[in-house]
Amino acid sequence: MGRTMAEATAGLDLGAAAALLAAGVLAVPVFKRIGLGSVLGYLAAGLAIGPFGLKLFREPETILHVAEFGVVIFLFIIGLEMRPKRLWGLRKEIFGLGAAQVLFCGLILTGTAMLAGFSPSVAFVGAMGFVLSSTAVIMQMLEERGEIAGGPGQRAVSILLLEDLAIVPLLAIVAVLASLTGRAAEHAPPLWQTIGFALAAVGGVLLAGRYAVNPIFRLLARYGGREVMTAAALLVVVGAAWAMSLGGLSMAMGAFLAGVLLSESTFRHQLEADVEPFRAILLGLFFLSVGMSLDVSVVVADWRLVIGGVVAFMLVKGVGIYAIARLFKASHHEAVERAGLFAQGGEFAFVLYGAAVAAGLFDARIGAMMSAVVILSMALTPLTSLLIARLSPQPVQDAENAEGVDFAKDLRGQVLIIGFGRFAQVVSQPLLARDVDVSIIENDVEMIQAASQFGFKVYYGDGTQLHTLRASGAEEAEIVLVCVDKPEAADRIVELVKSEFPTTRIMARAFDRGHSIRLIQAGVDYQIRETFESALKFGERALVELGLDEREAAETIGDVRRRDDARLDLQLTGGVTAGRQLMRGNMPTPQPAPYIKPRREGRLLNEDEAGPPAPVEREQVGD
Repeated sequence: MGRTMAEATAGLDLGAAAALLAAGVLAVPVFKRIGLGSVLGYLAAGLAIGPFGLKLFREPETILHVAEFGVVIFLFIIGLEMRPKRLWGLRKEIFGLGAAQVLFCGLILTGTAMLAGFSPSVAFVGAMGFVLSSTAVIMQMLEERGEIAGGPGQRAVSILLLEDLAIVPLLAIVAVLASLTGRAAEHAPPLWQTIGFALAAVGGVLLAGRYAVNPIFRLLARYGGREVMTAAALLVVVGAAWAMSLGGLSMAMGAFLAGVLLSESTFRHQLEADVEPFRAILLGLFFLSVGMSLDVSVVVADWRLVIGGVVAFMLVKGVGIYAIARLFKASHHEAVERAGLFAQGGEFAFVLYGAAVAAGLFDARIGAMMSAVVILSMALTPLTSLLIARLSPQPVQDAENAEGVDFAKDLRGQVLIIGFGRFAQVVSQPLLARDVDVSIIENDVEMIQAASQFGFKVYYGDGTQLHTLRASGAEEAEIVLVCVDKPEAADRIVELVKSEFPTTRIMARAFDRGHSIRLIQAGVDYQIRETFESALKFGERALVELGLDEREAAETIGDVRRRDDARLDLQLTGGVTAGRQLMRGNMPTPQPAPYIKPRREGRLLNEDEAGPPAPVEREQVGD
């Protein structure tokens, strides 16, 4: 027993754990600093400490199996943000766009591999493994850019979900191909059994997520501790992933499905907070282990095939992705970005290639070579995306060709609103409620298109241009409401209206106090700081919630308003620092004290004429 304990202790190599952490801590900040991203940093660090670098680790596959749990947790967190209705709304992207990309890219990559001299079965499996892009790499890059919630990000997630689903039929096809070539495994289950297990796994996860998880969490929240809730959150992720793996499905797909089922739970935020730290560490460990897994000896021995395979597969797949994206009405810019992001193989290729080796379709050399092609493509993805971002200009919506966008021309509204962001949208409501004839111009094409969906007719026009103001009817309008969010643009519009249309009244949205002063000095008829009134109402409600009578709270707000008006008057003549004494601050005012305390207390010479002590006036601090 003592010997067993000693062996167990020896197996717990704290030096290895320290090396893993040190590699990530050193490499990631450097790579992010030079603009290459954290993924490439982890991959490079893994290669440096792996069996083909410093040889600190001999079996990266062991670490990879543990680290794959980071991808599983990542998909669970994404699922928590994806409500069932939202997921249902993406069904066309998942089964339309995603399926089209997988099938088309698989077809042209298979042809490419056959042209390189591989047999049809080897070419097909190698191509389909490369078609399944890396969920971990793409999701990490989308998260770093903050693009997951946007339209292009949601379409990318849809494609990844279809690719996760595709691993099941692909594994079945490998078994069929092996049987056709006479190299099938002796004890391979029949296809109907594989499909049955997969459907049973999905059904089990759906039932558990709908009827069991929420009651259990309510019970644990009442009687368990924080550590029990964390353990339960991890149990949900592990259980769903395990159930899917038993059915031959992707573990990541199981975790994603569990997240979707819990996305409307009252414990959603608690679950996300509990598993997030594990996700970040394990995902980094996954990239480290992928970097370690690159067999440099295979790359050196077959460097022509490996390098040629990486270049050919990435180029061909990128072209296929671009073509499908354009076919599905994506813009040129989005199609190029998607091609750069998806033009690599992924972690599911290792599963598919492993099954092909076990079935006898691949020999060990081809399996290692194909895996090296995938790993190198994963490492190149951050570089290709960075290169595309540097070389391709950011898209500018062309107002002339944009759907549903009309230029401002011969407008004759009683009121002209310039800029239609969140401020102007609220401003327009009381005017429209009284049937005031309102003309609206905006220079953001996407905002114009979005406004039309809510019943607003907004014309395209740049209010800082005199010809636009004339075309928008600024000369005939009774009032021009300047609601743009950029102070410089507002100043320019006010200057033009005052000089060219002096009889037109101007009301302007001010960005801050300094901007208010500039607008008043420019001669606007009315200005208001964009957050002033809402902040006062917010503060008034806070006083009421603290127990103050509503009348007293209103009087207090009135005092604050009067002080602010008085301070603004002083600032118009004395500069922005004038009137500081009118602001209340929460810093304690220090009482003056002598440098040297006198030995005897002071005494009044005429105590009879002494009155009560005078109050000390405090100096207020302001902006």
